[in-house]
Amino acid sequence: MTQDEKTLLEGRIVDVLKTVYDPEIPIDIYELGMIYKIDVKDDSTVDIDMTFTAPNCPAADFILEDVRTKVESVEGIKGANVNLVFEPAWDQSMMSEEARVELGFD
Repeated sequence: MTQDEKTLLEGRIVDVLKTVYDPEIPIDIYELGMIYKIDVKDDSTVDIDMTFTAPNCPAADFILEDVRTKVESVEGIKGANVNLVFEPAWDQSMMSEEARVELGFD
């Protein structure tokens, strides 16, 4: 797989991640800064490192499954490994400018 193909797949993955929401926050997880890494492998699998805004997120299982299912639905992706990480700890500075404005933090 070429770097251009990986970049194209990463863009499609970002697009589907922007459709995943924490039920308690009206901003998608990508704009919230909860996605730390998207690594498309040569075998068309992808490793994703993500976190939650709080370690005890009640919707954690739902969100993780939504991410995995939606990423695996991207044409060209054969499988997704979603890793839940808490380092570095999430904070509001990780949100996009749009997300901060939407939530009234700016």
